[in-house]
Amino acid sequence: MKTVAIIDYGMGNLHSVSKAVEHVAPDTRVLVTAEPDLIREADRVILPGVGAIRDCMAEMRRLNVDKLVLEVYRDRPLLGICVGMQALMAHSEENEGVDTIGLFPATVRYFGDHLMNGEERLKVPHMGWNEVFQSRDHPLWHQIDDGERFYFVHSYYVAAEGNPDVVGHTRYGVDIAAAVARDNVFAVQFHPEKSHRAGLQLLRNFVNWSGA
Repeated sequence: MKTVAIIDYGMGNLHSVSKAVEHVAPDTRVLVTAEPDLIREADRVILPGVGAIRDCMAEMRRLNVDKLVLEVYRDRPLLGICVGMQALMAHSEENEGVDTIGLFPATVRYFGDHLMNGEERLKVPHMGWNEVFQSRDHPLWHQIDDGERFYFVHSYYVAAEGNPDVVGHTRYGVDIAAAVARDNVFAVQFHPEKSHRAGLQLLRNFVNWSGA
């Protein structure tokens, strides 16, 4: 039986993510845990996250989750979700600047107080459904249409332009990295657990993915 460990550092949609994984992979053991040994033994690892990056990183460092993430991604699939994706970058502008895990070299930027789409002023946070266009093929896009809609909730973003790790992008005033991937890591800005059929398919693909 495969095991999926959802890292519990006190910040994230843990119940929603675990229920969604259980739904798409009923033969998989799903653990919500902060126990390092259980995470090390898991076949797949998910790093969720909601809230302020400063608080998320403080808890990750207190529990050594940052070091654990850099350890486990080397030999098994790792999925980052929302702030979990942002934590995998090198730095965030949030909370006057926070250094993050650094698995990807990008910076997480603030949308700004006056985000525009032509003549239309856009609300921040970006909240709702947006089309995600697949920048390149990846096993986690299996049976997901290009331009499929996913659910977003965020005020900070990773730029898509010029980012070689982007595998999916969307637009909300600026071009956003909706998904990035490298080696055994796939990370998304949107919430697959809230994205109905397409989101559940992505989680199903993750459970079935053997990694790079």
